[in-house]
Amino acid sequence: MPHTREREPTMKTTRRPAFVYHFGGQATLIAAALAGGLALTSTPLFAQEAATDDQAAAAELAKKLQNPVASLIQAPIQSNFDFGAGPTGDGFQYKLNVQPVIPISLNKDWNLISRTIVPYVYQEKIIGTSSQSGLSDTVQSLFFSPVQPTKGGWILGAGPVFLLPTATDHLLGSEKWGAGPTAVMLKQDRGWTYGLLANHLWSFAGKSSRADVNATFLQPFAAFTTKTFTTFTLQTESTYDWSNSQWTVPLNALVSQLVKVGGAPVQFGLGGRYYAEKPADGPEWGLRFAVTLLFPK
Repeated sequence: MPHTREREPTMKTTRRPAFVYHFGGQATLIAAALAGGLALTSTPLFAQEAATDDQAAAAELAKKLQNPVASLIQAPIQSNFDFGAGPTGDGFQYKLNVQPVIPISLNKDWNLISRTIVPYVYQEKIIGTSSQSGLSDTVQSLFFSPVQPTKGGWILGAGPVFLLPTATDHLLGSEKWGAGPTAVMLKQDRGWTYGLLANHLWSFAGKSSRADVNATFLQPFAAFTTKTFTTFTLQTESTYDWSNSQWTVPLNALVSQLVKVGGAPVQFGLGGRYYAEKPADGPEWGLRFAVTLLFPK
């Protein structure tokens, strides 16, 4: 999560061949998400002959992409593939997270950043030998963030987070309404971005027959962006379930590239993860492919 740039060398446009990971019945899903994205013909965001102001704009865009509370309208579309889950250890889950980010200027000193996560899930052999598909629960965060960093260079944001029971299948959601606090702090210096995003959710309404939600989410992150707008990220998206005293700790390594597609800036990302801690039926490892649509001012 989450730059001064020199001119980059001219690079030739290439077309990468599509490929398919064969993991039993999941080949079609992974082919659609990975192969379709990697087969796109894209060009480096700004070639050597680009004007200096374009280079500066690209550098600023790359910097904002690593800041969860940046004043930048964006729509990350994130495909997650997790393997080795379920009671038999061969369960699979695909989760498509659509995550629009909309900044709202409140006045010259403060912004309100709306971050929404709407998940679509397909899973098989996670619950017994059955499969489920549909929407899962939505998480809505609102960050009040000062326009200017602190004197020490820290960028801050805090506000409420809400859990909305939007699951279309009771096996894919909590069937609970929840709320709590969320906060983020980060620093950006010489291509580096490092910080922490956190929230906590308590359920306050919903079906009484379902378990209460009482969970802490922690996302420490460190990222480095090169002069050619390639970003390498290490982070974890850990959750602690207080009701069951259980950690889920995926360690993520990601690489992303800012490019132009049809004249518009887009970021593509690819990475993998290993679950250092998980519930007994949790996944062993996973893959991520992400496309971020950008709408700079």
